[in-house]
Amino acid sequence: MASTHNIEIIPVGGRIGAEVRGVKLSADLPADVKQTIYSAWLRHKVLFFRGQDHLDDASQETLTGLFGSDPVAHPTVPSREGTSFITELDSKYGGRANSWHTDVTFVDAYPKASILRALVVPPAGGDTTWANTATAYQDLTPELRALADQLWALHTNDYDYIQNRETSEAERQRYHEQFTSTAYETEHPVVHVHPETGERHLLLGHFVKKILGVPPADSARIFQLLQDHVTRLENTVRWRWQPGDVAVWDNRATQHYAINDYGDQHRVVRRVTVNGTAPVSIQGKQSQTKKVVPRVALSRGEAGSVARA
Repeated sequence: MASTHNIEIIPVGGRIGAEVRGVKLSADLPADVKQTIYSAWLRHKVLFFRGQDHLDDASQETLTGLFGSDPVAHPTVPSREGTSFITELDSKYGGRANSWHTDVTFVDAYPKASILRALVVPPAGGDTTWANTATAYQDLTPELRALADQLWALHTNDYDYIQNRETSEAERQRYHEQFTSTAYETEHPVVHVHPETGERHLLLGHFVKKILGVPPADSARIFQLLQDHVTRLENTVRWRWQPGDVAVWDNRATQHYAINDYGDQHRVVRRVTVNGTAPVSIQGKQSQTKKVVPRVALSRGEAGSVARA
């Protein structure tokens, strides 16, 4: 436990996650408080703040400055009405992101950070789990690290992770068309170097379409082998939401999964993301977006060029 200016930073998991107490989040916190929060964020990968009921959509958007950059809108999903950058995940309308992923890796410069605020949470269930992709890499044997260090993967957004079995087929189809209104394909290193900590991280998750340079069967096996290391329980932390909670995670250092165990109970969270930069491999090569295809082109027969992950 660390304490600065009545701020308490209390680890939640052994390898990832800490709760921050004694802070009322705002864009105009004192410089030393901002630095304390930022340093803790880099160390613990995801920070949790309870009781932030004073925040609204506008003030949530301003929090991105605490984490080093401007807000950035989702590349395909429209922002919540009345906001510039807020994405809402509402369980009544398909907002159940129950698959392991790093946000928006289908573009090259995907978000640096995500800031999630809970508005409505079920009385039981609806937790979110995060995984530390640096300790996952460290857990690999030297031989597996040497393999992963050389690999690149193709990521695509033709994978609808915001889905809900309780919604109608028409509603699910409408959202999928919106999510893939522009189809992206981006090549990322499987191992990237964090630009601030220097740690090596596995860059995977469900937006991966394939490992490049190997046959499809081998690609699937290699992906699952490495992905399973990310999601080992030792590398994870699980948060039980309360209304007014805020979670902020380093999107360059984590994956996350919203647990869909609450049936028809209502859950609403709102997210804003922080503008990022393209990852760099250990050899110094930068990620690149290779293909951007508007849906109007897909409707003319090019849909096969971007397969579901």
